[in-house]
Amino acid sequence: MKRKPNIIIIPALLAALLAGCSGGSTTPGATGTAAPVLAATVGSATSWTSVKWGGGGYVTGLVYHPRNASLLYARTDVGGAYRWDAATAKWIPITDGIGWGGGEGRFHGVESLALDPNNDQLVYMMTGDSVNNDTPGRIYISSDRGNTWTHYDLPFSIGGNDDARAYGERLAVDPQNPTTLMYGSRKSGIWKSTDSGHTWNQVTGFATKMVLQGPNLYGVEQIIFDTPFVQSQNASPTQIVWATVASDYAQAAGLGSTLYKSTNGGATWAPVAVPSNVAGYDIPHVVRSADGNFYMAFRAHPNTAAGAQAQGAGGPSYLYKFGASNNGTWNQLKFDANVGFAGLSVSGTGPTTRIALGVTGWADSNQLIQLSDNDGLAWHEAEANMPHTGIAAGDCAGWVEGVAIDPANRDHIMHIHGGGICETANASSSTPTWSPKVANLEETVTLSLVTAPAGAPYKFINSAGDIGTWAQTDLATRPTRGPMNWWSSGNAADLAWSDPTYIAASGVDNKNGHVVKAFWSGDAGSSWNPFASLPTGAAASQSHVQSIAVTSRNNLVWAPPDAVPSYSTNSGASWTATNLPAFTAVWNGFQRAYRVVADRVNPSKVYAFDSGGAPWSSEPGKVYISYDGGHNFGLSGMWGAQAMAPNAWGDTAMVVNPNAEGDIWVTDGNALYHSVNSGWNWVQVGSFASANGTKGATKVALGKALAGASYSAAIYVEGTLNGQWGIFHSDDGGATWARFNDDNHQFGDSGVMAGDWNTYGRLYVNGAARGIIYSN
Repeated sequence: MKRKPNIIIIPALLAALLAGCSGGSTTPGATGTAAPVLAATVGSATSWTSVKWGGGGYVTGLVYHPRNASLLYARTDVGGAYRWDAATAKWIPITDGIGWGGGEGRFHGVESLALDPNNDQLVYMMTGDSVNNDTPGRIYISSDRGNTWTHYDLPFSIGGNDDARAYGERLAVDPQNPTTLMYGSRKSGIWKSTDSGHTWNQVTGFATKMVLQGPNLYGVEQIIFDTPFVQSQNASPTQIVWATVASDYAQAAGLGSTLYKSTNGGATWAPVAVPSNVAGYDIPHVVRSADGNFYMAFRAHPNTAAGAQAQGAGGPSYLYKFGASNNGTWNQLKFDANVGFAGLSVSGTGPTTRIALGVTGWADSNQLIQLSDNDGLAWHEAEANMPHTGIAAGDCAGWVEGVAIDPANRDHIMHIHGGGICETANASSSTPTWSPKVANLEETVTLSLVTAPAGAPYKFINSAGDIGTWAQTDLATRPTRGPMNWWSSGNAADLAWSDPTYIAASGVDNKNGHVVKAFWSGDAGSSWNPFASLPTGAAASQSHVQSIAVTSRNNLVWAPPDAVPSYSTNSGASWTATNLPAFTAVWNGFQRAYRVVADRVNPSKVYAFDSGGAPWSSEPGKVYISYDGGHNFGLSGMWGAQAMAPNAWGDTAMVVNPNAEGDIWVTDGNALYHSVNSGWNWVQVGSFASANGTKGATKVALGKALAGASYSAAIYVEGTLNGQWGIFHSDDGGATWARFNDDNHQFGDSGVMAGDWNTYGRLYVNGAARGIIYSN
């Protein structure tokens, strides 16, 4: 349902001060003389669409419903969860309504997903980004396949973005008594809920040891209820339950094995001896076949001697079949000394059982999916060196730690990898054909976004982690105009407003040594040239906490992390330091940088904003101005400019209105500030203020104005207005405000936000690793 806009009116005096915003340049000290007739801000975004990239991040699990093979879910490490829609052949994001502000984005890390076998409407998700921050995780529960959610706080932390995040599933629903759930935690053993996940108690019959923080806290890796699925809501709880345990927790808790069994519904547990050659190995995946046998992949833990010897290769690894009902017989099906076994899926029973085994690591490029059609007696490679359409074979390699055979079609096999999902529909062929399965699945992290003027040959420049920098020409087509078309990261970019074919961008070449690089393009991104040199401080940090301002072709200012900005007049052939003050402190690991922006009407003016570095820095936010193209700066402001709150880089922003010289907007993490005279005067606009743990105003963006509006740009602000967090917009220079998004489109915070200059009402946001999403 569309939410009624909340309208906030600012005082008449402030409206008078904003009168100068309607266009044209102003002189220092001017505040305007007459308020225009203002039209109330109306309307909000009614729908949102993903800009096309396709995957781009780590999908950590694929989960079919046990009794409805047409129902498939995908979970990701930082980008939420998706449901496959066969009718449209695309993924539907089901977590866009989760969280906004106050760090809610961490709950888009989905560590485990479980389905009720007796009710294909019920979905459970364990969410949280890392156990190392010791913040409580959440369980999200949906009774309509993820269209809406209810959440409950957990008494333990969740590691959706931690190591081994593709193991599991750690969360399981008892098929015979589906109000009972069990979860294998990373730091404190096994937990159980008997009220459908609302409350949880630690299983005291298992180890209750709480382990400390560390880089590889794998803990209890998987829970398996040993029972066929039954269609009963009131049956007796399943009595036999299995748990796999990583060697890190087994050692810390004094456990005697990495495999445990309960015969009384989880009240008490006993160790199960595994073969001696895999003692102390991790068990990334266990699959129970319909005849009650178990298939288990074993891989040396990174902290063991064997794992250390094979560091980077992922091995040694074994695959075993365990006859749980046959006196606990173990049969070795496969061994590899070099690569890691992880992803595992089984179809059928008996001698014609199909096994799909995911191979991870880069020690053997000739293995990705090992396939057996005779229950492990013989194996052949089903993907490496096979035909790939829409993606290169090498793009499917790495982190193949989850595999799924379609329960309704054993020739349809999917696997996860670091860039999304790959699939084949003809696995029985001697040369299976593989292709990406990522339509509408977008899990990239944009770090900087700058939109182009109306009529430019591209829509925007996207600088993103792991995929690099791209000039996007078509929102529905994967971009091709980028300087590093391989594993790289884009950190910052800008364009010459009067000549948008000139672009400057910085980033990191992850594929070739993780080195900082920067480029310029003179033809709208069709070709790129590397900077011949880097300014002081640029090579020292790969952080995206930095900015670039282009004043004109060949002329730019670069503000690296924790460094004094420098300028170049020859596209990076040489650099000269500006006179901006060096930072006196870097606050508790918070990286700090100036945010530099060129005036789009008069590019000889460049503005620099120092946010203070951190909320506790006690250094107020300050704006500086240059009148010589960013070479020399002076502190701006006659009043108010130095009263801005100190905050971290990611909670602040500065933008300029390209339709009026000296028209600047700043968010300091608490309030929204505006100047119409190049920073000589500042006024606080709107009632944005921090409340209930959320920041007051963190992002500000400008875009094409509403036709006939009194102000020459539409304004968008992310923050808290009258106690409500969201995206708000104004069509009248900030005199009135209405909420722009709704509760179904919150995206778990927004890392970036930029307005479109071709289409009114089009706003680009990133959300919590959701790619770029734009409003219609």
